Amino acid sequence: MEFKTTAHIISHSHWDREWYMPFEKHRYYLVKLMDTLIDLFEKGEDFQSFHLDGQMIILEDYFQIRPDKKELIKKLVQEKKLHIGPWYVLQDAFLTSSEANVRNMLYGLQAAKEYGVVSKVGYFPDTFGIYGQAPQLLQQANIKTAAFGRGVKPTGFNNMVSDAKTFESPYSELKWKSPDGSAVLGVLFANWYSNGNEVPVDRESAKKYWETKLADAKKYSSTPNLLFMNGCDHQPIQVDIGEAIKVAEELFPDITFVHSNFDDYMEVLQESLPEQLQTITGELRNQRTDGWSTLVNTASARIYLKQMNQKCQTLLEKVAEPLSVFSYFLGHEYPRDYLRYAWKTLMENHPHDSICGCSVDEVHREMVTRFEKVQQTASTIIEEKANEVVSHISTKQSVVDEDMIPVVVFNTSGNTRDVVIEKEVELEKVYFSDMPFSEIPDFLGSKDLPDINLVDKSGKVHVCKTKDLGTRFGYELPGDGFRRPYYARIIKLTFLAQSLPGYGYKTFYIKPAKETKLNEQPSINQCARELENEFVHLFVHENGSYTLTDKQTGKVFKNLGIYENSGDIGNEYMFRRPNGEVPLTTKDLKAEIRVVEDHSLRSVIELVHEWEIPKEADEQFQREKELIVWHKDRLSGRSSESVTIRLTTHIQLDQKAKGPSVKVTIENQAKDHRLRVLFPTNLSTNEHYADSIFEVAKRPNIPEREWDNPSFDHHQQAFVSVTDGKHGMTIANKGLHEYEILEEQQTIAVTILRSTSELGDWGLFSTPEAQCIGTYQAEWMVIPHKGTVVESEVFKEAYDFQVPVIAVQTDVHEGLLPTEKTFFSWEGKSLAISSIKLAEERDDVIARWFNTSEKETMVIAQPMQGTNSYKSTIVENVKEPFENTPIQEKVKPFEIISLGWQVKE
Repeated sequence: MEFKTTAHIISHSHWDREWYMPFEKHRYYLVKLMDTLIDLFEKGEDFQSFHLDGQMIILEDYFQIRPDKKELIKKLVQEKKLHIGPWYVLQDAFLTSSEANVRNMLYGLQAAKEYGVVSKVGYFPDTFGIYGQAPQLLQQANIKTAAFGRGVKPTGFNNMVSDAKTFESPYSELKWKSPDGSAVLGVLFANWYSNGNEVPVDRESAKKYWETKLADAKKYSSTPNLLFMNGCDHQPIQVDIGEAIKVAEELFPDITFVHSNFDDYMEVLQESLPEQLQTITGELRNQRTDGWSTLVNTASARIYLKQMNQKCQTLLEKVAEPLSVFSYFLGHEYPRDYLRYAWKTLMENHPHDSICGCSVDEVHREMVTRFEKVQQTASTIIEEKANEVVSHISTKQSVVDEDMIPVVVFNTSGNTRDVVIEKEVELEKVYFSDMPFSEIPDFLGSKDLPDINLVDKSGKVHVCKTKDLGTRFGYELPGDGFRRPYYARIIKLTFLAQSLPGYGYKTFYIKPAKETKLNEQPSINQCARELENEFVHLFVHENGSYTLTDKQTGKVFKNLGIYENSGDIGNEYMFRRPNGEVPLTTKDLKAEIRVVEDHSLRSVIELVHEWEIPKEADEQFQREKELIVWHKDRLSGRSSESVTIRLTTHIQLDQKAKGPSVKVTIENQAKDHRLRVLFPTNLSTNEHYADSIFEVAKRPNIPEREWDNPSFDHHQQAFVSVTDGKHGMTIANKGLHEYEILEEQQTIAVTILRSTSELGDWGLFSTPEAQCIGTYQAEWMVIPHKGTVVESEVFKEAYDFQVPVIAVQTDVHEGLLPTEKTFFSWEGKSLAISSIKLAEERDDVIARWFNTSEKETMVIAQPMQGTNSYKSTIVENVKEPFENTPIQEKVKPFEIISLGWQVKE
């Protein structure tokens, strides 16, 4: 069948919510754009449609200023003039969690439902690379097509496409497949999403314009249906596009010009596709490029933002939501509206130019406030829901005296855990109503602290450590009365909570030690530089590096934890080491070493490095920035002047821990540099594993032959792992998203700080706060293991490293629940549990897993109070009902599976 060449012109404006200007300044121009758009449609002029950038938050932002326009906007959407959805925001794909990517789709589709029509295209116009499981998520949301601007063909400076000898696909149109086999039709903006921008009306100019544009589009198109995106970043509407199309039709009568939209374009495109399209599987990370414009180093720009985001995501999806489900099982209200508010506030920080840290300083200051709002909301939900559950627990057991203090420990990670807990406990409190408040601190402080025992429900005594924290002010907010201020005598209690049930709790009791306390077990700290438990042995060297022995296998990893420092003459988007620079390291720098905590439950060694490094880049750097020299071509080096940065590292080994956890405090006074921590594995392998979105991705250690950038940095979520098949090392982290595998000794290099001075991209935008001068922290865990991170299931340890355990002090009271309980039990080899929550639009419980393995497995789940169970999509549509309980369902390799069930009244 012959198809006539058709030019599909889609009017749009890619709306970065905040970027080179802060949000409110961008919104000012957004309101102007929307007002102009409404005026065009109302006048009935020859303006057919407008694509609203795939993100629903644009409408929310507009209605805050123009609330009276909502019904008119609904009418335009239903008339298919204004095209909206499917996302809530255009978020960065790699720097937001798996669940955040799902919620972005859920809240986007939910918001679009009110308008009656949603654009069914997976729209990723400017996303800085896309995770490999995106086609599976789109298919589960019944979206069959995707459009994206990056990740496949080489897009270079100023978004110009370069002609390499080999492409992953010869066409803009391709089949994009997830590891599980799910596939969608992918359309690359090969000539960018502005290739139909500012179409001339003048005939002479229009002729030249279209001769060039048509040739450019045909170069990459596999069909006669050519796509032209009429707009760009914050582009005002071309109000005369109708007239411009008429001129084009007169000039090129053999070509049909259509003022189009994505739904219509994708429909006719699929009718004209060739029989065979190139299939691209998995991640779109610009692998087949020169590597200079991947924007991967946004993963390390303003790391403090990534750390706050990781904390917020974890609190919501791994703590607040599970506790809210537990509480709902017991008859309490599920705080759906508050959780949605918290998620949507968090997602305001998820657009690519926001969470990537590649905006002006004002943008990122506002982000910190949003993160704090989310933390406050999540923490309040966690406290209330935990207390609601505790109120149902019968803490009055036969071995319990009235003077005992129960502490309920919640594990919401979904996996059974052994965790050393630190809990601040109020031993005694005196209310202001009971005594003049000025006398209370001295009254409490004059009392001798009793020796403390910790027991479980059977009366078994557990090892615990206590520390006197003195007297502290506090208050209660009763549900039926006025606030009640008090002072309390506080201790810090440290103990091992062993075999904590997944999605459950266990109760412990504090009691005065009337008899001899439990004998202290041997210390974990063997000497001032040596830590050991049943799993690992660690020895700290004079330079602060450490040798780690896996006692399960006997494998020894030497010289871990050396710090590396490089100059950075790049920008917020891309790291650029000065030409010929040899990185500095702490290999020959002596560390101050001392023990700061030492007992059988936990030992901590402190290392202090006072490190002189160059103060900043040299004087030439400022001139290169002013001339907007592309980072690849910069020639500046580092200053000859030095400053001292102070690194205070705490290496902690807990009883039952599979490896040491490490926290470093960085007192940074230097500019224009990058700081990494190095883990030489000496494992022979050409590939490694990294946690990504619903996937433990396997990546090559060495780039493709087109790669020219000396750095080969990558994104990670919770961990990166190297293995030779027999032995492995996994580095878990909290909000450290950038790593590289160095060829020398197969070293894992994790970025813990990057200081840069400009936004970069299309102009000169100074970002002094991106230098991160001041005090910052980074946390990670080193886990040696057998085999791969998947086969050993060490991925569970790495995920759990990010999830806090919640301990609640309560009183002795009656209740219907036992002192130890699991609310939801499940099992499944190689499965990682992602979430448990209530559905957005009904009171069903939804639990979600993904298969980390290339082998089929089985999930077996036993819902509490469950009935009418079923398999669900990620957007919570019912797919297949189950007849039996417990639920038993096969899970395909790399499949994302969601199970739902109703809760019995």
